[in-house]
Amino acid sequence: MGLRNLLFCAAMCLSVVVIASAQDAAKADPAHYKVEFENAKVRILRIHYGPHEKSIMHSHPAAVVVYLTDGTMHFNMPDGKVLDATGKKGEALYTPPVVHSPEDTGDQPFDAVLIELKSPKPSHAKAAAKK
Repeated sequence: MGLRNLLFCAAMCLSVVVIASAQDAAKADPAHYKVEFENAKVRILRIHYGPHEKSIMHSHPAAVVVYLTDGTMHFNMPDGKVLDATGKKGEALYTPPVVHSPEDTGDQPFDAVLIELKSPKPSHAKAAAKK
């Protein structure tokens, strides 16, 4: 029983390390993610995957994705789960914060725009009102 608990703890620690070390998509994988615009409220990424191309584990904050092409994707999660998704050209979806490693499973290139949402910072007026 002790060895089983030790292996479980080791697996949990590894999962935490993977999640904690997941990098920003544009920095971790500039071959697939390009920053088109950024300000204090949003960051807009252009996404391009060739057929059957894979990425590395990376993270995104809450975002809105707009599919520029039809696409089928495999999302490998840090806990080992795999999520499959299909997007249709012109479709727009909200996505919660995520850590994943995507793969274009289709035979065609996949293109999308990802609008990452930044958490608002309290203004000086709001901070002063709380005092």
